[in-house]
Amino acid sequence: MTDLIAWMDQVAPDAALAVAGPKMGRLAELGQAGVRVPYSFAVTVDAFRAHCDEHGLAQKADDILSAVDAADSAAVEAAALRVQDVFLAAPLSEALRRGIVEAYDELSDRCVDLNAPVAVRSSATGEDSGAASFAGAFDTYLGVSGPDRVVDAVRRCWASLFTPRATAYRLQQGIDHRAMPMAVGVVELVHARSSGVAFSIHPVTGKRDRLVIEANWGWGEAVVQGLVTPDHVEVGKADRRVLRYDVADKRVVSAFDYAVGAVTEVAMPERLRERQVLDDDEVAQVVAAVLRIEEHYGYPVDVEWVVDRHRRSGEAVSIVQTRPVTVVAAPEPPKVWDPTAFAAKYAHGGGR
Repeated sequence: MTDLIAWMDQVAPDAALAVAGPKMGRLAELGQAGVRVPYSFAVTVDAFRAHCDEHGLAQKADDILSAVDAADSAAVEAAALRVQDVFLAAPLSEALRRGIVEAYDELSDRCVDLNAPVAVRSSATGEDSGAASFAGAFDTYLGVSGPDRVVDAVRRCWASLFTPRATAYRLQQGIDHRAMPMAVGVVELVHARSSGVAFSIHPVTGKRDRLVIEANWGWGEAVVQGLVTPDHVEVGKADRRVLRYDVADKRVVSAFDYAVGAVTEVAMPERLRERQVLDDDEVAQVVAAVLRIEEHYGYPVDVEWVVDRHRRSGEAVSIVQTRPVTVVAAPEPPKVWDPTAFAAKYAHGGGR
């Protein structure tokens, strides 16, 4: 590990969140606790600070935002986009660029691949805290392939610290953007047979006696974008028995397009639209992982999981992200379960 790059299987668990932010820090903690996670490294918080200092970006952001009325949504959006442009125009130092490229090449070697597809995801300090609501406010890019694209995605993740939504929220809450420097994770993109999100507590009713799993074929972006309704599974915690399994009509799937080097949304093959995504063994492995993670942290969690297309029966599923369940609705359940609403808040790392 250098000050610029940290490998998640090497960073000390007690330093992981400070070095790599919450998303990547928790991935490091879980991997070193024995949970199955993908290969990954982080462009560290120190790298972000050094980049900002080199170009005076924090002061430039202050200059743009200082005169903005937090109640004027149009002015906030325009100012936020100006700050993003300033960030995107700032070139990386040669040392940092070289560090990212060398780490990406090593990750590709670990994956036994050439220009391995990765997820490049923001990991801003404080974004998953119980005191603030930044879930989904920053950018994640799935299926990035090749060193130049990875470097560009890192820059775009940094710039997403100033999305209009995140900027407005900070201004309204009086949070200084300097208080949440952004690490960026570069994570092996597990070749997904299926993926989804699982909650160790019912996110609508607040019931703690069951887990909720949502599942779709391929990667989870189609769910996040509201393009597909996933299968919905509820499992009893005490005996791990499936209490209900609702098979959805899944019309869209997120798949990797090698021609463009990105995950894209395509029409679901007819044979898979109304087929149950998870078999009993896969449900059991998702449940086992979620309960282990909840026990590790000692509080309710939501967990993003992936079933590798090469996975064999009995093998663990891969965990790509976890965070606390910070908001639970009133105990009376709504008449209609809205998976899109919960995906937008919790699942798969937020917007593109």
